[in-house]
Amino acid sequence: MPTNKAHGRIWIWLSFLFALVLQAVPWPGELEPFRPSWVVLVTCYWVLALPHRVNVGTALVVGLLWDLTLGSTLGVRGLMLSVIAYIIALNFRVLRNLSLWQQAIVIALLSLAAKLIEFWAEYLVSNISFYPQQLWAVLLNFILWPWLFLLLRRIRRKLAIR
Repeated sequence: MPTNKAHGRIWIWLSFLFALVLQAVPWPGELEPFRPSWVVLVTCYWVLALPHRVNVGTALVVGLLWDLTLGSTLGVRGLMLSVIAYIIALNFRVLRNLSLWQQAIVIALLSLAAKLIEFWAEYLVSNISFYPQQLWAVLLNFILWPWLFLLLRRIRRKLAIR
């Protein structure tokens, strides 16, 4: 039987793996701009819930795995997730005391920042174009945050992940 600490670590990494799978699943071309950033949302939750366990280093590793999964420029999403995780870890006490919809607004703003950081980093490496339709995912992240937050909190409490 694994220890409680290792048990919790396994469940956290399984949630990251599930988010990576959801992020890699192909969507129809006309719905692609509406794809939520599952990895960003899951990372935001775990940094907010357990900042002593999931932090900037974890976000960097998950971002590098995300880059490897998508076959894109290595380090772009690692940089993006690290910046977002740093902002959340720096202000986690304030964010925890916000209502769920206020948190959703903050997460939407952070996912907007994540999209812009991702574009900026990709633009420095290769010549890509920015399409405003990509920002529809920010609205979907805003809508999904309360549901994902409640689901992951229930899982965390039921499995006693600390």
